[in-house]
Amino acid sequence: MVKQILLISGPVASGKTTLSRLLKERFGIHTFKTREYLRKLKPEVEAERTAMQEFGERLDRKTKGEWVCEGLERFIRSEAIEDSAIVAVDAVRIAEQIAAVRRAYGPRVVHVHLDAPLDTLTKRYAGRSDDVLRELPSYEEVQKNPTERKVGKLREKADVVIDTRRCAPKDVMVKAASFLGFYGREYLRLVDVLVGGQYGSEGKGHIASYLAREYDVLVRVGGPNAGHTVFSESPITFHHLPSGSLSSPNALLVIGAGATIFVPELLREMNSSSIEAGRLVIDPQAMIISEEDREWERKHLAQTMGSTAQGVGAAAARRIKWRKPGEVKLARDLRELKPFMKETCEVLEDAYRAGERVLLEGTQGTGLSLYHGTYPYVTSRDTTVAGCLAEAGISPSRTRKVIVVCRTYPIRVESPEDATSGPMGREIDWSEVETRSRQPAGTLAPKELTSTTRRKRRVGEFEWISLRKAASLNAPTDIALTFVDYIHKQNERARRFEQLTSDTIRFIEEVERVAAAPVSLISTRFDYRSIIDRRSW
Repeated sequence: MVKQILLISGPVASGKTTLSRLLKERFGIHTFKTREYLRKLKPEVEAERTAMQEFGERLDRKTKGEWVCEGLERFIRSEAIEDSAIVAVDAVRIAEQIAAVRRAYGPRVVHVHLDAPLDTLTKRYAGRSDDVLRELPSYEEVQKNPTERKVGKLREKADVVIDTRRCAPKDVMVKAASFLGFYGREYLRLVDVLVGGQYGSEGKGHIASYLAREYDVLVRVGGPNAGHTVFSESPITFHHLPSGSLSSPNALLVIGAGATIFVPELLREMNSSSIEAGRLVIDPQAMIISEEDREWERKHLAQTMGSTAQGVGAAAARRIKWRKPGEVKLARDLRELKPFMKETCEVLEDAYRAGERVLLEGTQGTGLSLYHGTYPYVTSRDTTVAGCLAEAGISPSRTRKVIVVCRTYPIRVESPEDATSGPMGREIDWSEVETRSRQPAGTLAPKELTSTTRRKRRVGEFEWISLRKAASLNAPTDIALTFVDYIHKQNERARRFEQLTSDTIRFIEEVERVAAAPVSLISTRFDYRSIIDRRSW
């Protein structure tokens, strides 16, 4: 027994067939077309409106309207339609047809009636064409059929009536779908967001990869100026795809409308990770980076403020500045990306409706926010939770958890001579970190290279004021603390919280007080079994 039967009624030209088609395209419902069923019952009937109407009326008199229900049952069996499916009947014309279906399917039946004033229907009919059914010369001729003249009275029996006179076809679809609950009856909090709390390179990729297996949909925003490295036999760095693309192989992957894409790099990532079209969705409005964007940044930003020169900022500026058609290329304009095109808003709405969990992975760090960082030493976007949600097209009211990732010693990229990538609270050198943590001399600096440009990283003392600002901007429900092996090498062997050194535990307690959130995830090293999970969710 199918989940729901949708009966659609209404006068000719009210939009019944268009509604059923749009519901099929958007929500995947099945459609039983009574007109096609009549042709199967009697192929010799002329494909002309009057002939079809008269044949249907003879069946109505003979079966008292039962033929529609019988045809519907045959359709469900022959198509092997699953029990969880929704089937629309296009269309019912008399009360007996509706009553027969209701007797067979009970409360599963919902009756939607479409209507419009006569002048609107007349105008629509004059402009329609049908490759299968030969239409009558005028709407006045259509109205001569006695059954058609009475169709309007079915509104009295309908569960919902939609006046289509001032609606575009998709407006009618939205009205019907909302009544039927296709968008969900409430705004469930199904989205968890992960962002950086400092200047980037906090180890977000490692945390995201660990969490990803618990989610149905993985969303990435930002651009290729941020590389997220995940543990594997050979570490993998993702610049476009979500960090959990491999650790959660069944999750749907989404690149949001606010993302910026360098197509050669994206295609390389997809190929190396064996990502196929059915698994990846790219919003048509994602921005495309050109070679000119990258060249401009190499000339004007790379040598002055440590830009990664990936063209992200230049592309974002073009998107704002140039509004003429053809001046800016979006994802929808590229043939090679066509198989992945779909509005992420619709994709996410389908996920919410199905109760699926979503992980949104931000890039870079709160201290690099265009608006809240130390301008001008910032990136080209807002890196806070609010900014990431906006780029992905997710409402704040959908958010369940906010995880802010912080490292024990924040870093900034090392800039060319006579330039700076921005201030740090109290800058130190890697030898000092090695001495404190009992790490072998000369081992940390070679590992601390940026994921994208492989530049050396500067390091500084933990900035408590930056943590408080990040907490204020992001309101975290949880903190993920990384690089606790930099507090003491002994922490590399910890598998449980109590195995951490006493200094580390005291540090964590201070982080929790300042951030007003629990440190729920602790990364002890870069390894598949390196995360101490203290979550209660």
